[in-house]
Amino acid sequence: MPNISDVKISCEILEKLGAKINWNSMNSVTIDTRHINTTTAPLDLTSKFRASYYIIGSMLSRMGEIEVGMPGGCKLGARPIDQHIKGFELLGAEVNVGNGTIHAKANKLVGTSIYMDIVSVGATINVMLASVLAEGTTTIDNAAKEPHIVDVANFLNTMGADIRGAGTDIIKINGVKKLTGNCTYSV
Repeated sequence: MPNISDVKISCEILEKLGAKINWNSMNSVTIDTRHINTTTAPLDLTSKFRASYYIIGSMLSRMGEIEVGMPGGCKLGARPIDQHIKGFELLGAEVNVGNGTIHAKANKLVGTSIYMDIVSVGATINVMLASVLAEGTTTIDNAAKEPHIVDVANFLNTMGADIRGAGTDIIKINGVKKLTGNCTYSV
């Protein structure tokens, strides 16, 4: 994986959540998330870059709750996160945005049909992350088709997820009881 500041910040965020990070080499990392013990991500770090919003889908799926700082990073024009929030809410989460934070909570995520009003790589990935452990089947219509989507789906499937259709505009995620979490994957 690339040895860039966003990756390093992501690893630092995971460590603050309780994960153990081991850099095997400049471009290889082992991440042990068995000891994640908090649902509040460090706001100063999550607000530094755009991709921090992926923590929301992952932690909603795993822990049922998360609070992160509003995504920051490059100012490339309007980059709303409304499709992410729409997907989380349709899956059964309550999402509150305010005071520079996003707080999402769900007692139980349940698969559903989600139509993306605009094609969004980030929202498609985030809904996949949230859906892998949801009860039932989630269908994402008007999904992004970029190689990033296929790669994330392949990674999750390697850990035991059941995602079909990545790379097309309709993705189906059959929720599973758990992910194995034990895999080696090359981007």
